[in-house]
Amino acid sequence: MLHSLHVKNLALIDETEVVFGEGLNILTGETGAGKSIIIGSINLALGAKADKDMIRTGAEYALVEMVFDVERPEQLKAIRDLELPVEDGQVILQRRIMPGRSVCKVCGETVTARQLKQLSEILIDIHGQHEHQSLLQPSKQLEIVDAYAGDSLAALKEQLRAVYRQYRDTLEELAGNETDEETRKREILLLEFEVKEIDEAGLSSGEDEETEQTYQKLVNGQKIKDALSASHVLCGYENDGAGSNIGRALRELRTVASYDAAILGLEQQLEDIDNLLNDYNRGLADYLAGLEFDGELFDRTQRRLDLINHLKSKYGNTVEEIQLYREKAEQKLEKYRDYTAYRMDLTQRADTLKKDALALCADICAIRRQNCEKLAGRMRKALEDLNFEQVQFEIRVSSSEDWLGADGYDRVTFLISTNTGEQMRELSQVASGGELSRIMLALKTVLADKDKIETLIFDEIDTGISGRTAWKVSEKMGILGREHQLICITHLPQIAAMADVHFCIEKSVEGGRTVTGIKRLDEEESTEEVARMLGGASITENVRNNAKEMKDLARNTKQY
Repeated sequence: MLHSLHVKNLALIDETEVVFGEGLNILTGETGAGKSIIIGSINLALGAKADKDMIRTGAEYALVEMVFDVERPEQLKAIRDLELPVEDGQVILQRRIMPGRSVCKVCGETVTARQLKQLSEILIDIHGQHEHQSLLQPSKQLEIVDAYAGDSLAALKEQLRAVYRQYRDTLEELAGNETDEETRKREILLLEFEVKEIDEAGLSSGEDEETEQTYQKLVNGQKIKDALSASHVLCGYENDGAGSNIGRALRELRTVASYDAAILGLEQQLEDIDNLLNDYNRGLADYLAGLEFDGELFDRTQRRLDLINHLKSKYGNTVEEIQLYREKAEQKLEKYRDYTAYRMDLTQRADTLKKDALALCADICAIRRQNCEKLAGRMRKALEDLNFEQVQFEIRVSSSEDWLGADGYDRVTFLISTNTGEQMRELSQVASGGELSRIMLALKTVLADKDKIETLIFDEIDTGISGRTAWKVSEKMGILGREHQLICITHLPQIAAMADVHFCIEKSVEGGRTVTGIKRLDEEESTEEVARMLGGASITENVRNNAKEMKDLARNTKQY
């Protein structure tokens, strides 16, 4: 769940930190107090587009930091699959926004915006007006049905995706290999030449590096000889070389070694050095003795290196890549030499894969239809609980082999009638903004035991509702809060009264500047805030009693 949110230098926020709790977290405040900034800051931390104008005037940067406590094994596994860090069951997201750029980090490790988006999909689910509108999309409706069907459908869909991917690859290979007889003959001649050229070279693995080394040694032979000769003189036992000097030093030590045992140790060290230098000089002399320029070897090595580099320029950067190119060329030759059989094999493979895919689609369709009936029944009950009286709700599944895809060949349509006597229609033709928000809430309640994301944020859940409907929405959110952590911004006292944790967002003036702050309310302060939402210009005792009664009713509702 989301443990805390820390915001600094963002819009009207100087610096504030919110520690959230379990269950239903409610955020309220006067219009214009800055409630949208809180949700906006969460979106920013999760990778939303940042603008330099968001940085508080006079500040060099804005900072948003979120701390998540992650306990669910499936979430931990999903995060590790993304190769992102988790520290002692915590994930810390940080985003620093500066003019012209921003830096995203997870547990101190810099990540890309794409990684941040993938991580956010594991940790949190944000529902605003845009998310409610997504309900109108057939793809979203199919996704909801499949989420309800659960693991039994997921396994089949995984098999279908694998088969469909092979099917598409086979079709693409067929489409990409349509050639006429003349083109095929030219390809065969070219491929035969390439294979012959590589075979005649008789390359061996690693030969390019070995030949290059030999060539460098031969072409730099005189330079090597001069350097080694100079080293031999400097380290030798003639012409005041290092060897002769060490020999003299050793003889001097031996004349006094009997006077002090410590000198014996020094003598032994110098003797070891003398032996090592002797070995070095002998090895160097042997190398110089064998160092002769072989013109024939140089010529042969140069020609071989030229051949290898020529082949590299055509077929690959290494001998291994050249050999791999040769294997692929041989495979193409086999294909072109018996082109009719090759095309027939591809066609048969595509037909077989399509049959396999369609068989899986049929199984998937059957599971979807079964679960659509169950989901529609539960949705009708959930919608009735949200004050949709006499509601009818149906999920229709249409299928066609022409729609074959990675998710099957089904199209799902949500149909609803919200008034007695009205025919069933698609959501887009019936539902208003307020109705869509309630339908989304009903879906979330029905899917609560299947939803793997622990933290849900509802922005504008109270759009277009009031009175008894608002109370029904409040009850549903209380139920959903038993299985998930909910964070909800609301203007309605009925929803605020249901809070497990209540925050108030306030705007004030400090040092001549407007500042937005957030405060966690205790039980008494929460009741006072609900009274403010209920009251008008002034809060009377009757309004306070009404607020207290509403809080008591919410408390009793959550106990059932």
